[in-house]
Amino acid sequence: MLEVSLAYGALVAIFLTALVQFYIPGKGFTYLISFSGQTEAARLSKLRKLDFHVERTSAGYDAQYYAQIAMDPSLQNRELRKAVDSLPYRARRILFPAVAYGLGLGEPSMILQAYALQNAIAWLLLAGLLLHWFPPRSWDNFIRWTGVLFSFGLCVSLRNSLIDGPSLLLIAFGVYLCDKGRPWWSAAVFALGGLGKETSLLASAALLPGRAAGPRAWGRALLRGVLVAAPLALWLVYIARMVGPAADVGYRNFDLPFAAYLHKWREVLGALPETSLLDLGAVWSLLMLVALTVQMVYLLARPRWDQAWWRVGASYAVLMIFLGDAVWEGYPGAASRVLLPMQLAFNFLVPAGRGWTLVLLLGNLTLLAAPTALEAPLGDGYQVGGPAELVYGKAGEKMRVEFSDTWYATERYRQDSWCWAAESGSLLLHNPHDRPLVGRLRFALGVSGNREGLLKLNGVPEWGGFLTENTQVTVVLNNVVLLPGDTHLELISDTPGRQIGEDPRVLKFRLINFRVDLQRLLPVETAR
Repeated sequence: MLEVSLAYGALVAIFLTALVQFYIPGKGFTYLISFSGQTEAARLSKLRKLDFHVERTSAGYDAQYYAQIAMDPSLQNRELRKAVDSLPYRARRILFPAVAYGLGLGEPSMILQAYALQNAIAWLLLAGLLLHWFPPRSWDNFIRWTGVLFSFGLCVSLRNSLIDGPSLLLIAFGVYLCDKGRPWWSAAVFALGGLGKETSLLASAALLPGRAAGPRAWGRALLRGVLVAAPLALWLVYIARMVGPAADVGYRNFDLPFAAYLHKWREVLGALPETSLLDLGAVWSLLMLVALTVQMVYLLARPRWDQAWWRVGASYAVLMIFLGDAVWEGYPGAASRVLLPMQLAFNFLVPAGRGWTLVLLLGNLTLLAAPTALEAPLGDGYQVGGPAELVYGKAGEKMRVEFSDTWYATERYRQDSWCWAAESGSLLLHNPHDRPLVGRLRFALGVSGNREGLLKLNGVPEWGGFLTENTQVTVVLNNVVLLPGDTHLELISDTPGRQIGEDPRVLKFRLINFRVDLQRLLPVETAR
């Protein structure tokens, strides 16, 4: 069907369009790694020399640790012990850091970009591989193909450069080889997957023989099981010798059957009455719970042992029963990506036909949250415009703006982005050239209550006025001279900040759409 094929192609185009928006000039795709501004002192020295995106007020996410392991997957760099929150635990998942190291040819800046883009490459490869099971012949197949590729779990894996997406690709490829009658090659792929993520070993259930198999078939299955487990076992020995025992299974990752699952249901149902259009986290969690519950119940209620995908899906359905609070907590939670193999197995096994359409749709409800996961990045809270020869210095360093600790994280609504300051806020405008830059500063100011405001550049007043709570003031400073190094901008008011509505934060100034337009370089003599 031509229209179905076009729909497949359109979704690939949508994915690529969403991916491109995460590119930041001079920093590449490092927005996807979610580096924290709170851990800069602990980072590897070779990483601190690079220009990459940092979420200054965030704690960051897991990929910031794996990306640093990728700088030295041999684990011999002693700085890793300080840079990685739990090195023995993180180091078990060595495959994708090692792949990034190889793709980056050992060069730190290239390694960083390779790690950030692994999920995108895996997504495209998985999209092609899934055509084996869901070819573009019907809208039913389209739902199954889309349900996996645009599931919230897979989109979050891409958004945060996590290991779940690439791990799903290896699992799918392993089952594909099993379907093709290549069990030993399939075992090799599952063994590789175990070095990417320990729970990927569960997918080797695909290698178990059918119900009518004899002792010889089970013997061969046992040998394949040893092959699957051996690489991870040997790697754990290496980790123990290099950085210490790797016995940690992850804090609160597992619990008694259904204990954390039921706790999540209570939490979500209790939070639903407080849901608003600006915070739909509880709704996304509800969709995830419904989808995963439908998948689990379907797989366990309709056993099909002779199907490799059923054996894989049932293994993850059992895993779901024992997942702990650390996997379920938050909105919507990590369970949707941890259980991605169960979702793929579910989509393969649900029968075609109208009688099963509702079940199929319910099992893929997290599709509705995909746009949230792939939403355009908030950025650094500022924009720099002008010719490239002005934006970048001779060494490739970019003109940048650094916010002081009094500023909260960037926020956005439609085309506007802003940062709130808890108190009087300051910024450093860094000129990477050895000559002064002339530029224009443009922004709007808002406040949490009526107050006098004063703006200073390097201690010299440049603007002042009375600001009211219900209005915004546009400020334009022309012909601003930015000397080599840092220019200090301060927003000052003697009136204390305060809370607004139910927001628990103390707020004072709101800096909206801050932009630096660079216009020309001045002779060196100007700086004297």
